[in-house]
Amino acid sequence: MSVSKKPMVLVILDGYGYREEQQDNAIFSAKTPVMDALWANRPHTLIDASGLEVGLPDRQMGNSEVGHVNLGAGRIVYQDLTRLDVEIKDRAFFANPVLTGAVDKAKNAGKAVHIMGLLSAGGVHSHEDHIMAMVELAAERGAEKIYLHAFLDGRDTPPRSAESSLKKFEEKFAALGKGRVASIIGRYYAMDRDNRWDRVEKAYDLLTLAQGEFQADTAVAGLQAAYARDENDEFRESDRYSCRRSARCSNGRRRCADFHELPC
Repeated sequence: MSVSKKPMVLVILDGYGYREEQQDNAIFSAKTPVMDALWANRPHTLIDASGLEVGLPDRQMGNSEVGHVNLGAGRIVYQDLTRLDVEIKDRAFFANPVLTGAVDKAKNAGKAVHIMGLLSAGGVHSHEDHIMAMVELAAERGAEKIYLHAFLDGRDTPPRSAESSLKKFEEKFAALGKGRVASIIGRYYAMDRDNRWDRVEKAYDLLTLAQGEFQADTAVAGLQAAYARDENDEFRESDRYSCRRSARCSNGRRRCADFHELPC
């Protein structure tokens, strides 16, 4: 006797989770008759979707890589964020031949090292600690011209939270006696993933031509001016600072390290 095949469906509900506390719990307050029936009448269990259990640092929120790409691996797979944290801690990062080779090539040619990426403590598509490590690597290997092109977050972090990050890097460059924040722009422009050139063009012109919508003496001053214009971090227009046009990325003549994992 043939056995009829029954479909099996794997459904991922983005943003849907379990919490015992009922206050401010949207899922508990919602009417969910289908889910309620499944929970009451079918086998079920809870699984962790963040932190150490999915290969992220402790208490780090989950993301698309953990919740989608890695689902069903059957084991803990250390994510890029965790792997980089470990390699920075044991200093394997500072001996990475690709990174050291790029810095050395720029230094030996008397050119600049450009570091660009999502300047964020959010830990979803990047983490500012990794960018800081790259700055330290460049300085340790003798690079004299170190330019940071910061893409501001405001989506995986509070909308106006970039000031503390920019201050941290300005203080670092001051302590090193070299380097500077050369430009800032919101991730809305620099990390668009849908081929909308009208957005990406602003970041392209900023990085390659040093052409920005605004100019300020420091990154923090430029950020504060943006807030005064009611621009949040994510939608921050392009801005460059009191540096020469040599702070732009030029094809074939300067080394550029990109420090975000994927478009947003």
